[in-house]
Amino acid sequence: MKIEEIVTATPALPVIVINRLEQAVPLARALLAGGIGVLEITLRTPVALDAVNAISEGVPEVIVGVGTLTRPEQFALAARAGAKFTTSPGLTRVLLNASEQSELPFLPGVCTPSEVMAARDVGFHCLKLFPAQQTGGIGMLKAIASPFADLKFCAAGGIGPENFRDFLALPNVTCVAGTWIAPAALIDAGNWDAITALARSAASYAG
Repeated sequence: MKIEEIVTATPALPVIVINRLEQAVPLARALLAGGIGVLEITLRTPVALDAVNAISEGVPEVIVGVGTLTRPEQFALAARAGAKFTTSPGLTRVLLNASEQSELPFLPGVCTPSEVMAARDVGFHCLKLFPAQQTGGIGMLKAIASPFADLKFCAAGGIGPENFRDFLALPNVTCVAGTWIAPAALIDAGNWDAITALARSAASYAG
């Protein structure tokens, strides 16, 4: 599966922090019940990779990815955990080399035109604009649409229920990513019904 297929499989990509391993499978099922079948587990907690493995084995119909990759060895760790894709807030030469050695689809982050050009030069045509809102938001994406007409973006950073539809309305945005679909407070409370409702609202975007 290519990264382009993954980011077009959902209008909204939940960015998730898992604090307790037992949260992983119920959370994935709650998101899937709301129509979200692609999610990103961030490497911000000690149980993150175990959570990826639990979802990969327990809810195989979900496309689970690993986010916030900042070191080359994390690509292999993500693959061993059963991840289906990886994403990073930026793109360095070291990360590029590691991604080329990995079989996992990779969504690198960019935030300037020069970074966009550098990523395109090495073969990427689907990129994560991060932090999207802080780096110019919708105005930035509109400005780069013409010179980079061959590229598509996942917008992440500063995206929430109040503005995600505005981002998705842009022709060069394939999906948005954020924490609002599965906020930490609802995860820690085990409020899976509320997360399903948020997922359903995000997944219902029709363009």
